[in-house]
Amino acid sequence: MEKPWYKLWPKVYPRSLQYYEGNVVDFLDASAERFPERPALIFMEKAMSFRELCEQSRRLAAALAHMGVEKGDRVALFMPNCPQFAVAYYGVLRLGAIVTMCSPLNSEAELRHQLNDAGAETLITLRLNILINKLMAVKAETGLKTVIVSGIEEVLPPIKKYGFLLLKRKDIAPLRADPAAGIYSFKDLIADYPPDPPEVTIHARDDVAVLAYTGGTTGLPKGAMITHYNTIVNVSQVANWNAPVFEQEVVENLRPDNCNPQGFHHMAITVVPWFHAMGTIAYLNYPIFVGTTLYVLPRFDVREYLRVLKKYPIDALGGAPPIYTALLNHPDFPQCAASFKKVRIAASGAGPLPMEYLNRMKEVIGGVLVEGYGMTECTMAICLNPAAREGVRKAGSVGVPIFDSEVKIVDLTDDTRELPMGEEGEILQKGPQVMKGYWNRPEETAVALKDGWLHSGDIGRMDEDGYLYIVDRIKDMIKYKGYNVFPRNLEELLYQHPKIKEAAVIGIPDPAVTEYPRAYVVLKEGETASAEEILDDINSQVGGYEKIREVIFREALPVSLAGKVLKRDLRKEALAEKAGV
Repeated sequence: MEKPWYKLWPKVYPRSLQYYEGNVVDFLDASAERFPERPALIFMEKAMSFRELCEQSRRLAAALAHMGVEKGDRVALFMPNCPQFAVAYYGVLRLGAIVTMCSPLNSEAELRHQLNDAGAETLITLRLNILINKLMAVKAETGLKTVIVSGIEEVLPPIKKYGFLLLKRKDIAPLRADPAAGIYSFKDLIADYPPDPPEVTIHARDDVAVLAYTGGTTGLPKGAMITHYNTIVNVSQVANWNAPVFEQEVVENLRPDNCNPQGFHHMAITVVPWFHAMGTIAYLNYPIFVGTTLYVLPRFDVREYLRVLKKYPIDALGGAPPIYTALLNHPDFPQCAASFKKVRIAASGAGPLPMEYLNRMKEVIGGVLVEGYGMTECTMAICLNPAAREGVRKAGSVGVPIFDSEVKIVDLTDDTRELPMGEEGEILQKGPQVMKGYWNRPEETAVALKDGWLHSGDIGRMDEDGYLYIVDRIKDMIKYKGYNVFPRNLEELLYQHPKIKEAAVIGIPDPAVTEYPRAYVVLKEGETASAEEILDDINSQVGGYEKIREVIFREALPVSLAGKVLKRDLRKEALAEKAGV
């Protein structure tokens, strides 16, 4: 039976692709050979060429190998977007070792759990108090043996370097290399080792490249095993999906030797964190594969974003909806709107972009705005609105399954029953980009992956043309500025508070951040507490993006006959409150 999404499938897209089976790093090596002096990254106005990125990754790989890192070992990266992150990412993969990326916003407990669950013995980070203080607080409770530390000033141009060292001294951790204690200098390792690491054979379909940690409502975060093949597949899918908007041909068998042989040069800007699935695939690997220059912002500052967009020939950008809402609402936006005309593609993911902002962005960009859908367990993307100009992009939809991918909607109580078009149910996904499974969790893998279908935990519907619409999240996950916030984790902490009897956390829609966590709390009999007291206690135990923003005290929570808290009732009340009803 013909898949419904082929009804409006753009003619420029083949229905299937072939995928290279090798090391992800092979594409960096090819780009470095083809475009050696082209900037791969620009960070704080300082460029790093493809040749430099490739060579430094090779030197770091040689150093890691000398320190005993082997194929299959897990190496943690604990830093924001910066050139050292890219060097470390490719350096680790070059050895066949496995990267696990820790968010700088993680709490100490979250960092400790991830390092122990992954079994990481080596960690690479920056000499910043915000990172080092957390690391040193948990290091003794982990299996870490080696810590490699870099300074952000090492990649800054001279003026910015001296300014940073002078003005940000209080932010710099007083940590120095001490090999006897297992602490090494990133800069020294790059300088001391030649760029000739040992050769490693990669079996792309089996060998894990990344342990991408993703949370859930029933327990601690799990490591999704993303193989080299998963990564190459998803980058190839997205690169070919976007090719028409850049007036380039689809390459059905994308390999290192035929990836942009014409030498097209595009430039993108990103603030999407590389430790996030969207960042890893769309804003690190994708540009590196095709020779795109990426301007990397370590944090989102609207004025700086607009300045870069105005100064450079940026023709691609993207991120979570809060980026667009912040840009559109900034007072400088009207005078910079003309800079968006050179943008050929703007992508939005990690949450729905409000229609008002979607339409306003469509008015200012010169190309297309594409919304999509995916999750960590499918590497990044499973559905996208067509990027081809003649493609149909439906407002409110996250598009159709991309090359070699499938989506179906099943009954929430019987996952063997596929639902008719238009009916709401759980979204199931299938494709070569779907993860290998969860790290050391065979039972949870069996629940998530059944007969090749990945159970998303999201509720959606599909229209007669095969376009997917996200309706709700079964897992009640909150999206805060593109980050995943899991209510169950916050509720567990609330229940540990000595004065709290019952608690529930929901997401409150806010265009500025997508959603923010609000807690509904029932106090124990005879107890009194202020919202500030609850916030101070809970928020001190979680990462910055997970913080509860509001506390509402209730005498009771709405519950079903089975005693389950009816969060949908709380959401209805909150939406009515927002609407002033």
